[in-house]
Amino acid sequence: MKIFGFAGWSGSGKTTLVKVVIPALIAQGLKVSTIKHTHHNFDIDKPGKDSFEHRVAGAHEVVITGAARWALLHENRGEPEPNIETMLARMSEVDLVLIEGFKSYSHPKMEVFRPEVGKPMICADDTSIVAVASTISLDVTIPQIDLDDIEAVADFVINFCELPAERRNGAA
Repeated sequence: MKIFGFAGWSGSGKTTLVKVVIPALIAQGLKVSTIKHTHHNFDIDKPGKDSFEHRVAGAHEVVITGAARWALLHENRGEPEPNIETMLARMSEVDLVLIEGFKSYSHPKMEVFRPEVGKPMICADDTSIVAVASTISLDVTIPQIDLDDIEAVADFVINFCELPAERRNGAA
């Protein structure tokens, strides 16, 4: 299972890019999953739902399942946040896992850079960034891709991850 990340400061457009790159990769015959990191506390469950009540009651993990999807809710309960390797081990096998965020991890990633965010480029100090996607021309020594050229971004990911050519042609 190949992994490739998208990193950048908040407001740079990581989520916007990932959500349009996913269909471009799928159109090339790839099976794609994602891991999204957040620094904010989040909850995908709602008070009053049975699964929420199970967690509040102290369950370490709760599985919610139905005909369309299932989810595993895991409460860290004071344990450290799991790393990428731990999350990957819990995921089903796919061709490619896109990782949004986790900018401090050393997996290969593309920086999403917008000067209007007002933050410095991450790639200047991070050798795990192998390309930059931006709306402006930058003075960088790594490949730069137009942030609005989704096909070019998808092609870069496919080529960098050395995904088999037969998968790109839609053959299994």
